[in-house]
Amino acid sequence: MSELDPVVLHHVVNSLGWPGLRPAQRAAVEPVLAGRDVLVLAPTAGGKTESAVFPLLTAMARDGWTGLSVLYVCPLRALLNGLGPRLETYTGWLGRRAAVWHGDVSGARRRALRADPPDVLLTTPESIEGMLIGTATEHTHLLAGVRAVVVDEVHAFADDDRGWHLLAVLERLERVAGRRIQRVGLSATVGNPSALLTWLQGARARDGLVVAPSSSSSSPVEITLDHVGSLANAAKVVAALHRGSKRLVFCDSRRQVEELGAELRARGVTVFLSHASLAADERARSERAFAEARDCVIVATSTLELGIDVGDLDRVIQIDAPSTVAAFLQRLGRTGRRAGTVRNCLFLATTPAALVQAAGLLSLWADGWVEPVVPPPEPRHLVAQQLLALALQNGTVGDRVWASEWNGLAPFDTSAEPIVRHLIDQGYLDVDGGLLFIGPEAERRFGRRHFMELTASFTASPQFTVLFGRQEIGRTDTTVLTERREGPRRVLLAGRSWQVRHIDWKRRRAFVEPVAAGGVARWNQGRHAPRSFTLVRSMRSVLLGTDPPVTLTRRARDTLAEERARVLVDATAAPDATTIVRASGDIRWWTWAGHRANATLTATLSSVADPAQQPNDLWIRLRQDLTPALWHTARATNEPLTLPDVDPRAVHGLKFAAVLPPRLATATLAARLADFPAATRVLAERTILTDLA
Repeated sequence: MSELDPVVLHHVVNSLGWPGLRPAQRAAVEPVLAGRDVLVLAPTAGGKTESAVFPLLTAMARDGWTGLSVLYVCPLRALLNGLGPRLETYTGWLGRRAAVWHGDVSGARRRALRADPPDVLLTTPESIEGMLIGTATEHTHLLAGVRAVVVDEVHAFADDDRGWHLLAVLERLERVAGRRIQRVGLSATVGNPSALLTWLQGARARDGLVVAPSSSSSSPVEITLDHVGSLANAAKVVAALHRGSKRLVFCDSRRQVEELGAELRARGVTVFLSHASLAADERARSERAFAEARDCVIVATSTLELGIDVGDLDRVIQIDAPSTVAAFLQRLGRTGRRAGTVRNCLFLATTPAALVQAAGLLSLWADGWVEPVVPPPEPRHLVAQQLLALALQNGTVGDRVWASEWNGLAPFDTSAEPIVRHLIDQGYLDVDGGLLFIGPEAERRFGRRHFMELTASFTASPQFTVLFGRQEIGRTDTTVLTERREGPRRVLLAGRSWQVRHIDWKRRRAFVEPVAAGGVARWNQGRHAPRSFTLVRSMRSVLLGTDPPVTLTRRARDTLAEERARVLVDATAAPDATTIVRASGDIRWWTWAGHRANATLTATLSSVADPAQQPNDLWIRLRQDLTPALWHTARATNEPLTLPDVDPRAVHGLKFAAVLPPRLATATLAARLADFPAATRVLAERTILTDLA
């Protein structure tokens, strides 16, 4: 702690009133001050922000950094908004400044920041990309002095295409700055911290350090698992339990958030909502009101999972189950912050399947297992995006030296030559005199609003903005306004029903007024995240008799007993083996391997698998005429594993896939649908054949 700047130390003790630094903060000081790349792991509210910011402010003062020298990158605008005042306070201790820059920041505010840059800028990867390619920003003037980048919630970036986009942008930023930029990642607990740090370091990994002080295993935790059977019953339980306390309820879909919010409001509960399709002002009002209230409930998706401050919580309630142990740890960490309180979570399962998933997830949590963070493979579509963005940034790029702009980072290296040739052939890039530059097809497809579509690696589903007078409530799926329905058209948004009075189809706006009930909530979110092999196998263990070491209500025990009896009768699960069972007119191979492994196995064993099926997490449908001989022949064939088949329509879900050669777009998606390690494990297991002729 003594290595920190004396002014910082003074304010830590006297302004913040801290007796000292927390373990993760103490452990991060020396390596961050030494300029090393660091990954700090700590639970929610574990002081990760200060572990990066305090030593970087010390380095700023010690080494005389001037101008914009630190970027603080977050995945959510709301998280940036919440952190802004805190970093403004910290930088102010040393006479420095911090500011926020993202898509909701006004043009006037951005012009002021360009003219007089702060020392620390809180921003998103998309905004950095906008600074690099936008004509309004002289990016060399603004960004050339950057010395360090802090990536908050780095795990949320790494397992998504936004992570690849972030890495590519950071490599280009280093070219602008003319120096290696220090990288400090902040993360919740992950299963592979060393690999995550290496990933964050990008093209030029060097001696980095994972800071992960061990947490006390003796801290009390209260976990209860209940089966309530429906969302309406969940609302009854939430309304009745813990009155007078602040309760944060997590759902894993926006539709669930809306429907549960409406059910609670009908029961007289003071309720607030938060999800990505609510207007930013509406979401902020909810979060602010919840932080200041006492006897209330806020219902949210994962928007409140990533450390956004909503004040002291009494209880966390989970509807059904999150898809990962890591998400559960984030949500559990929202409680137990006040003296005399404990971490707690109540699971309310609305279906038997959700109960089994929750029990399987809690068993893994109790064993100390957390998912490894694995970046999505083969991001060729983002290679195409980056090539176009680079051409915009520099005006022209040498047709032999473009790969050096990413410092050799794969796959943004010379392996991308086929993509470059395709972009030239299709008119997205032009070439003249050995120089590449933006072509007419790129102008046509992406040129609107100064190529702003190129700044984001993800595609937002088309939605209609819902307005009550001039007040924006949020956005709803197009189908809510277009599907055939009897009676007046009503939408459910912000936990309230609204009757549609007018639709501006051209501007995609729906004007509404409040009504008592009858609203419909729907968003095109696609299928739920595939469950991992490890989670699905843990679910199988639950059905074979394993109970998680948490409190199970009588309803949960009774429902688990019924599910276990059904599995025993149907012979769909066995320890250390897969089973093939004829039931309901199908022959099903119960692999318990997860969606990706089952998609891989379906393609690999195409001689016996039904090619028309949609893979699921639990089983694979086999040919109706399957015999033991056919099965053993298929298994004995020593063919390599095969990538899953891809519906050509699914390729459109990859942003920028349209600018790739079709075969590369299809190969990218197929690689992301596959799980070769899990499929290999399944093929090595014994299979029990039941009722086959």
